[in-house]
Amino acid sequence: MRTEEITIRVDPEAASAYRCASDEERRKLDLLLSLKLSDVTKSTGSLKEIMREISRKAQERGLTPEILESLLHE
Repeated sequence: MRTEEITIRVDPEAASAYRCASDEERRKLDLLLSLKLSDVTKSTGSLKEIMREISRKAQERGLTPEILESLLHE
């Protein structure tokens, strides 16, 4: 898959977690973000609606802000 580099703004904790991640973890995060961005741009709903839906699904699956934070710091 061909990729392009972009710059995005994230909170300091997310930036630190990404910088500290192994190369393999970074590739996985890059792919996950790429897939999510593709989903958002292909959707007919507003970005806010899509973000709410992603959040709702994550919470239904048991992902809390605390769990997400701990995953980012692993």
